[in-house]
Amino acid sequence: MKSQTNEQALEATIEKQLTGTTLEAIKEQGLTVDGVNEAGDLYRAGNGYYIGQPHNFNPQFALDEQYFWQFLETTQKEELEKLQKQSDWKLKILNRFDRMIKKYGILHLLKKGLEVDDAHFTLFYQLPMASSSASVKENFEKNLFSVTRQLRYSVDNPREEIDMVLFINGLPVVTMELKNHWTGQNAKVHGQHQYKTQRDIKQPLLQFARCVVHFAVDTDEAYMTTKLNGNYTFFLPFNKGNNHGKGNPPNPFGHKTAYLWEEVFTRESLSNIMQHFVRLDGTKKDALGSRTLFFPRYHQMDVVRGIINHASKNGVGQTYLIQHSAGSGKSNSITWAAYQLIEAYPENESAAGDKGMEHPLFDSVIVVTDRRLLDKQLRENIKEFSEVKNIIAPAYSSKELRDSLEQGKKIIITTIQKFPFIIDGIADLSDKRFAVIIDEAHSSQSGSAHDKMNQAMGQQTEEEDETEVQDKIVRAMQARKMRGNASYMAFTATPKPITLEKFGVKQEDDSFKPFHLYSMKQAIEEGFILDVLANYTTLRSYYEIEKSIEENPLFDTKKAQKKLRAFVEQHQQTIQTKAEIILDHFIPQIVNKKRLKGKAKAMVITQSIESAIRYYKSLKSVLDDKGNPFKIAIAFSGTKKVDGIEYTEAEINSFAEKDTRDKFNEDDYRMLVVANKYLTGFDQPKLCAMYVDKKLQGVLAVQALSRLNRAADKLGKKTEDLFILDFFNSTEDIKNSFDPFYTSTSLSEATDVNVLHELKSVLEDVGVYEWQEVEEFNTLFFNKANAQLLSPIIDVAAERFKNQLELEDDEKADFKIKAKQFVKIYGQMASILPFEVVQWEKLFWFLKFLIPKLPIAEDVDNVDELLNSVDLSTYGLERVKLNHSIGLDDSETEVDPQNPNPRGAHGGDEEKDPLELIIKSFNERWFQGWEATPEDQRVKFISLTKSIQAHPDFQTKVADNTDEQNKDLAFRRILDDVMSKQRKQELDLYRLYAKDPTFYQAFFDTMKRMSNVGNL
Repeated sequence: MKSQTNEQALEATIEKQLTGTTLEAIKEQGLTVDGVNEAGDLYRAGNGYYIGQPHNFNPQFALDEQYFWQFLETTQKEELEKLQKQSDWKLKILNRFDRMIKKYGILHLLKKGLEVDDAHFTLFYQLPMASSSASVKENFEKNLFSVTRQLRYSVDNPREEIDMVLFINGLPVVTMELKNHWTGQNAKVHGQHQYKTQRDIKQPLLQFARCVVHFAVDTDEAYMTTKLNGNYTFFLPFNKGNNHGKGNPPNPFGHKTAYLWEEVFTRESLSNIMQHFVRLDGTKKDALGSRTLFFPRYHQMDVVRGIINHASKNGVGQTYLIQHSAGSGKSNSITWAAYQLIEAYPENESAAGDKGMEHPLFDSVIVVTDRRLLDKQLRENIKEFSEVKNIIAPAYSSKELRDSLEQGKKIIITTIQKFPFIIDGIADLSDKRFAVIIDEAHSSQSGSAHDKMNQAMGQQTEEEDETEVQDKIVRAMQARKMRGNASYMAFTATPKPITLEKFGVKQEDDSFKPFHLYSMKQAIEEGFILDVLANYTTLRSYYEIEKSIEENPLFDTKKAQKKLRAFVEQHQQTIQTKAEIILDHFIPQIVNKKRLKGKAKAMVITQSIESAIRYYKSLKSVLDDKGNPFKIAIAFSGTKKVDGIEYTEAEINSFAEKDTRDKFNEDDYRMLVVANKYLTGFDQPKLCAMYVDKKLQGVLAVQALSRLNRAADKLGKKTEDLFILDFFNSTEDIKNSFDPFYTSTSLSEATDVNVLHELKSVLEDVGVYEWQEVEEFNTLFFNKANAQLLSPIIDVAAERFKNQLELEDDEKADFKIKAKQFVKIYGQMASILPFEVVQWEKLFWFLKFLIPKLPIAEDVDNVDELLNSVDLSTYGLERVKLNHSIGLDDSETEVDPQNPNPRGAHGGDEEKDPLELIIKSFNERWFQGWEATPEDQRVKFISLTKSIQAHPDFQTKVADNTDEQNKDLAFRRILDDVMSKQRKQELDLYRLYAKDPTFYQAFFDTMKRMSNVGNL
């Protein structure tokens, strides 16, 4: 007998785990479902679920009538008897239920019950806590959990079915569409598609808040949504993560998604989720359809449960480092943790301490955060979760905080800035027990502020000097602050080493790891944040400073070089040039392309407040010349004097400093210039471009660049919309900064412009096109020739690719990938390159039209995925160069200006050595690519020139030749011959010569001029 690998097999697997048996097994044994359910033996053998039957489901009221009435009759008979005198008592209850669920949703009825006339029905007995009475524990066991397969949910079409539905006391809480990879279908595509397009969302069961959550599940992955809205339905992954990325890890005992039915859907777990996690935002006054129903993602549920379980077992005085990336939903995680911590009870006497097991672990939970929205969110959550409302208080002054603690408020919210000032005169708190949740633990947790915070929690103080701030924090935590009356939960995306040591879990090898991890990699792969490094471009500055012969500081020491660089980079003229580059990119590429529906914004990050002010002036000046297409703002703290004039943020912006964040959110403002302000904790989803002129490293690099990663689905924000232009840092620096917080390397170094030389060379070696075809195509294209004249050129190359060259499938894939990579990289780089290479430009346009005509086999190592991954931003060039196609040729000649009369360099009016002039003209453009001192270069040039002049063909075919065209061809052959012989001795030079066509052209012209100077 073959294995069952279809959806029915997955249904049976889930059913077996939840109920202890399957419909297939019951049928095979000749039993009935009713008989098995009534026997009750199997009910306890599984996870305590009964087997539901489709015919018991009432699609009009969206409930399982068998278990709905059975629950009420066995648990609340007296309340039912109040209504049973009426002939239509069942219909009356159902109509009342229908009205209330349409108005408030199922969550309200599960928590508050149903009132009909003078009867009150509890519809769900809550999961007991450790301190709950025996009656509460007994009541929970009276709940009837059931699972129904192939549920016919539609009033209008009785044949329509949903694969599985989970019920509590007859009320639907989870629907599932199941797919099996082995049948060629999966949850992400086919399961979600089924919910979006093939399920009638007007039917009661699928209406918003009528059922809590809808899952698309296969053997590998799970996705969920709380609101079905046709094609606009937004599914969230409900996966554990694998290798710090998306998906789920292999499960040695079954399917990868088995945690759903083995862990999440158990009676206790599902009840815990309904009671303590699921929440409906807004108020009862709001229309139900306008509200949002929150169901936790797996990592949110997992971290909160992890903290609660650990605290219950180990008591107070613990530290927890939760490393959750942006996009993890930290606000919700903190809210859920705060509420559940106030209801956490010890599991044993040792965890209880001296207060006993009947008392909660913590007297108060203090949330230390700078998030303005978290206060409001916490308050709303507590209204949903807690019967007692007056347990939460903000504290923005030391008096408020002290009063809140003394009044026994259960949840207290304060800011990082305000918290330390409660020290003086605070009441004795050492007999109280606290859970302190620190949002973004690194942000202000250093120095005396955090030391004072711990002094408050531990009461004792000692005098210490102010040296070694971060070491002092650790000593303070260890010596006197963590004495058992407080547990600390630190939430951060980017823990510094000191934070890891202070809050992390110590390993056997004395290293420290986070208590819980949701990585940046997983957040990016799951689509919650965007990959800010996908379109990262560096622009290196090269410059020389005038200097006297006596003082030559340029190459003296690293310190001197750093000072000189700072001098040049902050000079107004340099900043003006960079400002023009910035706007030359931002206006055509971001503004004119109406990215993010015309609302896209940029941030300019500068080295200092002085630089920020100079940048602002330069950008404003350029914008004035362009008619001010948009407004810009600046952000910095305090007062700064520049060129004798004092400036403040408010004076420059013409509005109050506190309004900058809100003003920048307005559509008129498109660019914000900063030095240090707003580099951390600033959420602006409309940001999609960043121009960096500041050293960024470590945590600051990750935090600053991550300002771009906020998703904005309503604006259609995609990774392709992001762009970073970095004047200061190398890609290697940024990669090294991100790696510790990412767990895998994401920064592609392909945007190093030199890779275009290599790609072009590799592409040409294949032989798909001849360069003459590229030239011909561009000539016709830019002269607006009829498309019929262009097609034959492209088709000839495509035919070579398909047939004539007899390429293997992997060779075809490799060529197409590299062609798309060339188009992507050049498209991204072209508008900001400090020089122009006409051959790149021409190849770009040729390949753009050729690529769509290159077919490849679909089974070559996920080629489609590879191609998509490199097709991020082919937009970069598409109008930037079109209007400058002639100028490109002009610019090409400017790269290496020709000497109109090279032999005239011997004229008596010229005081300098003509050889020095030639070498200097070369070095000014190319010294950064050739690592040799000027004197070394001079020697090499002379040596090579002598070799050329000594070549047997030089005199007859070059020196004495009057035909310029033939003379050039002969010189090229001689130069190639000489260079190939010099290859081993001059490897660096030969590599540039062979692989960089622009370097080659400049070098060729230089050697030609030198060879004409005369005998050396």
